This record gives sequence, C-alpha cells and structure tokens, in this order.
Amino acid sequence: METLVWNTEMLVSGLVLVLTFVAIFTEGIHGIHRVKCAMAGAATMMIVGHIFGFYSPEEAVEAIDWNVVFLLGCMMTIVAIMIPTGGFQQMAYAIADFSKGRLFLLLALMGTLVTGLSLLLDNVTTVVIFGPLIILICQSLRVSAIPMLLAAALLSDTGGVATLVGDPPNLMIGSAAGIDFNTFIFHMGGLVLAAWIAILITLKFLFKQELAVTPASLDISDREPLTDSRTWYGALAVLGVMVVGFVLHNSLNWEPWFVAGLGLTVLVFIGRKVDVEETFAHIELALLMFFLSLFIIVGGVEHSEFLRYLGQFIVPFVEKFGLLASTIALMWVSAIFSAAIDNIPFTAAMIPIILGMEAQGINVSPLWWALAAGVGMGGNGTHLGSTANVFIVTISEKMARDQNDPTLAITPGLWFRKGTPAMLITLLVCSIIMTIFFSFFEHSGV
Repeated sequence: METLVWNTEMLVSGLVLVLTFVAIFTEGIHGIHRVKCAMAGAATMMIVGHIFGFYSPEEAVEAIDWNVVFLLGCMMTIVAIMIPTGGFQQMAYAIADFSKGRLFLLLALMGTLVTGLSLLLDNVTTVVIFGPLIILICQSLRVSAIPMLLAAALLSDTGGVATLVGDPPNLMIGSAAGIDFNTFIFHMGGLVLAAWIAILITLKFLFKQELAVTPASLDISDREPLTDSRTWYGALAVLGVMVVGFVLHNSLNWEPWFVAGLGLTVLVFIGRKVDVEETFAHIELALLMFFLSLFIIVGGVEHSEFLRYLGQFIVPFVEKFGLLASTIALMWVSAIFSAAIDNIPFTAAMIPIILGMEAQGINVSPLWWALAAGVGMGGNGTHLGSTANVFIVTISEKMARDQNDPTLAITPGLWFRKGTPAMLITLLVCSIIMTIFFSFFEHSGV
C-alpha cells in the first residue's frame, strides 16, 4: 500500500482541526460558545484550503452530511409539535398512578418510558420533557426526586445508544460508516438492553434507603390536562409509521431524513392548531450549525489526506495488540473522554481517524460499534458528560433553591458516587458482551 508523505497541506489542515477542537473542549475556560468556535474553524478551513489548493467551498458543501442535518431538524420539529398537547404529561401521570407508591417500580417504569422515547427522540428533549414532571410527581408523593432524576438522565443516555436516530453521535457514525437503521439496532440493541438492566440494578442498590421510603401521599396535584388530543394521537400514529419507514428505508430507497420529513409534513396537516412559525422557532439552529461546521472541518482534513497519514501509524498498534484489544480500548477511551467533554465533537474527531484506518486496510467494523457504545455510555460518567445530565443537575439545583434545602440538589460529588459507578458497570457489561460475541461485531458487514 502506498505510503503517504508529510506535506504542507496536511500540516495546515491538522493545525486548524486541533486548534478548533481545543477551543471547543475548553469552552468553559475561555467563555466562547462552542458553536462560535466551530464556525470559526470551518471558515478558517475553507480559507486555508482555498489558498493551499486542497479544499474548495464547493467541496465544503459536499462534505456536509445533509442526511444528519435534515433528520435532526425534522425530529426536533415533531417534538416541538407534540410537547404543547399535554400527552407526555398524561403518560407520566399514568405511570405514577400505576406504581401506587412503590418507588422502585415508579423509577423502573419512568425509566422505561424515558428510554423508549430516547430510542426515537433526542435524549436531551426527553429529559427536558420529563424532568419537571418527575419533580412534580415526587413532590406530590413527598419523596426525594434525586433517584428518579438521576435515573432519567442515565437511562435516556443509555437508551439513545440503541438506534440510529436515538443520539446525534449515532447519526454521525451511521452516516460515515454506511450503517442503516436495522443494522444499527440489530447490533446495539442487545448491548444496550444489558447495560440498561445493569443500570437499574445498580440504582436499586445505590439508592436502597431512598427507594424504601413509603410515600406520605399518593395524590398528585396540579395535573395538566390533554389539551390537543387530535394532534397528540396523530403524532403517535405518525411516529409509528416513521418507525416502519426507518426499518424499510433501504428497501424503499429512502434516506432516514426523507422518512422524517414525510412524517413531519403529515403531522403539520393533522394538527390544525399547530402554529408553523412558532413550531419552527423551536428548532435548535445552534446545534445544526455546530454539525454543519464540524462536517466542513473534517471534510477539509480528509481532502488534505492528513487522516490517512495518521491511519498508517495506527495500523502497527492494531497489528501488535489485535483487533479485539483495540476495540475494547477504543470503547473505554471514548467513554472516558465523553465523560469529560461533549460526545459530539469527540465523535466528529474519531470518525475520520477510523476512516483513515479503513483506508490502510484494517477491518474497522467492530471499531464503529465500540465508538458508539463508548461515547453513549461514557456520557453517564459525570454531571457534564451529556447535555441531558447538565439539564437534570440544573433543575435539581433550582428545586433545592426553591425549597431552601441544599440536599435536594444533585452535586458533582453525588453524581460521582451514583452515576460514575453506573457508567463503569455498563462499560464492563459491554466489554464482556463484545468480547464473547466479537465475531458478531467483527463481521457485521459495515
């Protein structure tokens, strides 16, 4: 195989990549929002690419994975339509009534609901919906909300790993590796189920005293009604059809974004009360711009062949320690980094490196699954490991301030004692499963 020689184009693109990601990862230090950092990096990459002749603006547009961008945008809009109907609230109330004060059952059922929704909806959106509801229910029952809130964050992060559309890093990995919806859930579903069960068991042990309390009241006050049943039930039907579309999208020759786009189009006509301008205003344009910028940056590095150059040095490591050891190592390294920094930019940084390894002739199929599992499970490691975690911590702190009780807040120390063990146990479970069934992941046809 041809050996690549270091050149100026590689140096320039590599510097832009490194400086941009350092700026993104140190957002909390310099105070410049990560989207601004990514946009500046993308603009710089296009300018230097044009100057040195390895990257044009047209190639930058082609480097953007529009499937990821449009799919995220459509799913965000569908959720924005569903939230005001009150349907999510009714689901939470029904679970609380069914549990009849049995707190671990309430935790397990609420966790199941959050996980189920995280298979299709972004986990941040899921906890934004159910976090305040959990606090309302626990306050009505006069029990601690901390176990339920922590479970919502941990289980939503974990559940999102199972499907192609459950977590933004999955979309990035699936698009880069050519993994479809069925292949993704077929390989990650069992892994995530085992990790999910492990988290439930861990939480039952870690919150043994809190979950043994008998609620002082079983009456949930301030229940919100279902305000728009037509839109809610129509949205559920649309989501059901979309799942079928995701499963069959290869047979239909439809990209996932097209399935989501059709579902959104149908839903805006079903929901007569839907204000289109108000709904589209809830799309997280900052997140979409972040993705656009990352794709442009990585595209420039690929065009300079810097990643292929790096890949030829990784090959000897894999050959020395073996593909299995490299796969497990990647999963743990990805988890550790994702516990400390946001998993989206880390995934964006790793994808081209794995593609560079593939260009050197390495079978990277198991590495894709290891990366997906690592960045997904790793988010549970700290209170800053995912945006969902940050939101849960924030609302717990607000609850503590409102009730003038500091013990109601989820502190970094509390998360370290409760959340970090859950992450380590899930990684251990995933490592065991991946080792036992390595041939299944190795020959996945990716």
